[in-house]
Amino acid sequence: MSFDPADPLGPTFRAAVGAQIEVFLAAQRDLLAETGDRLDLVWRQARRLADGGKRMRPGFCYWGYVAVAEQPDPADPVLAVAASLDLLHASALIHDDVIDGSDTRRGRPSAHRFFARAHRRRGWLGQAEAFGFGAAIVLGDLLLAGSVAMAERSQVGSSRLKRARPYLDAARCEVAAGQYLDLVHQASGPAPADEQIGQATLVMEFKTSKYTVARPVQIGAALGLAKRDTLAALGRFGSHLGHAYQMRDDLLGVFGDPAVTGKPAGDDLREGKRTVLVAHALSLAEPSQAAWLEELLSRPDLEPEDLRRAKRLLRDCGAVKRTERAIEVEAARALRYVSQLDVSAPGLTALTALTHAVVEREA
Repeated sequence: MSFDPADPLGPTFRAAVGAQIEVFLAAQRDLLAETGDRLDLVWRQARRLADGGKRMRPGFCYWGYVAVAEQPDPADPVLAVAASLDLLHASALIHDDVIDGSDTRRGRPSAHRFFARAHRRRGWLGQAEAFGFGAAIVLGDLLLAGSVAMAERSQVGSSRLKRARPYLDAARCEVAAGQYLDLVHQASGPAPADEQIGQATLVMEFKTSKYTVARPVQIGAALGLAKRDTLAALGRFGSHLGHAYQMRDDLLGVFGDPAVTGKPAGDDLREGKRTVLVAHALSLAEPSQAAWLEELLSRPDLEPEDLRRAKRLLRDCGAVKRTERAIEVEAARALRYVSQLDVSAPGLTALTALTHAVVEREA
């Protein structure tokens, strides 16, 4: 099976990744069959969270392989490793929603809300919210363990997997580190503008950039037995593009269409996220406006008018324009790195198309 590099995340590719995950989750359910139907809620939620999505991380992994080794035949072993990254992603989303107390994910109740609702419907003992948070954490842990097992059982070959394993291990560790850095960044409160931008950039690098682009593309290239200098250059490509990815997320988190993003607009502001976008606003706004925005970030409950005023401020002070410009700069740097590499024509086509997909997406 081969895929179109000009449409690297096309329906055929997404379906192939989804099939790999479906087969793996079915096997995991069989592994725990002695629990009977007690894990039915868990498997239902796992399948929902692992179904669909953009398949961005598997895409970077697969096309990173193609960039140095052409399209694999058969594709299943490489696809299995690539698909394991979406189990890692699902795990991170669940834990992120627990940390933030988010109500929705992809237009549906977040995992902890789903489990709390199930608790109430069944009339179980104890607090439904506490059960929901606990069950969601367990599900996130199961998916994290599953991402490891799926890659290890991929039959991609021991020598290839050995080359990729350091990048797989790094991705799992770095995303957890990024979550903690994000917590610290929010909890530490106000700081000088330049310092806030630096802290937000560090969070962006670990929480998003590394595990979304840099590590996946390196994992794929390592499976393809890429040389060390190629892996390093792909890491730089991924770092810059990952920054563009997160800054686009920052903008969508405030200005995105909820029907497309699957989350209410303004959630980042409600959660007090000190994103690069917000850091730019605090730097560019008049002192009184910056003080108001700081105060807004400390309030858990915001009125619609507060959100409308915050959006106007972000636009009027130039923070949106500066963030858009930063996205363009980071994407251009990423393309410059990848264009200088000795990679296959299909790989270059796909990585270029993925760069545009990151920058131009609406969800």
